[in-house]
Amino acid sequence: MDMVFQLLFQGIGIGSVYALVALGFVLIFRATNVVNFAQGEFSMVAAFLMVIFSVDLEWPYWISFLLSLGGMAIYGALFNLGVYFPLRHRTYLPVIISTIGASILVSNSTLALYGPQPQVLQPLLDFPGFNIGTVYLDAQYLLIIGLTVVLVAFQYWFFEHTLLGKKLQATSQDKEMASLLGIPVATMIMLTFVYSAMIGGLAGILVAPILFVSIHMGGTIALKAFAATIIGGFGDVAGAIIGGLALGVIETFGAAYVSVPYKDGFAFLVLVAFLVFRPQGIFGERVAEKA
Repeated sequence: MDMVFQLLFQGIGIGSVYALVALGFVLIFRATNVVNFAQGEFSMVAAFLMVIFSVDLEWPYWISFLLSLGGMAIYGALFNLGVYFPLRHRTYLPVIISTIGASILVSNSTLALYGPQPQVLQPLLDFPGFNIGTVYLDAQYLLIIGLTVVLVAFQYWFFEHTLLGKKLQATSQDKEMASLLGIPVATMIMLTFVYSAMIGGLAGILVAPILFVSIHMGGTIALKAFAATIIGGFGDVAGAIIGGLALGVIETFGAAYVSVPYKDGFAFLVLVAFLVFRPQGIFGERVAEKA
C-alpha cells in the first residue's frame, strides 16, 4: 500500500501539470471555438525564460519567476495579435493551421538560440521534501499540487463572482450576443489568450525541475493535456482538470507496474477507449444531429 500511495502522489503531481495546460486549451477553445495547438509551447517558452533570468543572468529566483509570468502575459497578447486576430473572421481550419505554424516557429527559434541540449532549472523551494511514514512527499510535487488547487479555486471565484469573469463567460458562450450587450469581445479574447499563456507558463515552470527544460517538453505536455481535454469533455473546465489528474495517475501506475518505456502510450490507450465508448468525454453531453 505504501507503494500505491507513493505512486498516487506522484501521479497527481504530474497530472496537475497536464490539468493546467488542458485548462488553457479549454479556455481558448471556449472563447474562439478553435484549438490552440501551440498551447504546449507556452510551457516551453516560460521554462526557457526562467533559465535566461535565473541561470544565465543569475537574478533572484522569485524575481525571475515574476518576470517569466509577465513575459508570458506579453507573449499571450502578441500571440493573439499575430496568430488569431488576423484570421478571426475565417473558418476554424486556417486558425488551427496558424497555431500549428506558430508552434513550429517557436520551437525552431528556441532550438536555434539554445540548441538541443536540455537545460537544468533549480526547484523553487530549497528543501527536498519529507516523509509521512514510508511515503516520500517531494517538495516540488507538493508545490505543483498546491498551486494547482489555489489556481482552480481562484478561477472559480473569478469567473463566478467578478464582473470581468462574467464578461469572459458571456464572450465564450455567444460572442455576437456579448457584443450586442456592449462587451468588448476582442478585449475579452485578448485577456483569454493572456491568461491561458500564463497558466501554461506556470505549468512549464513548475514541471521544469522534474523534466528538464528542452524544446520538446512543450509538445509532450501538450499531447497529454489535449488527451485530457477530450477525456474530460472538450470545452468543460472541470473535465479538463479531472482528465489531467486521471491521466497523470494512469501514466504513473502504468510505468510502475507495466512498462516504463511505454508509459507515454497509456494516456493514448485511455484516449482511444474514450473515443470508442464515450466520445463526448466524462462531462460532455451527447449532441444529436438531424440526418
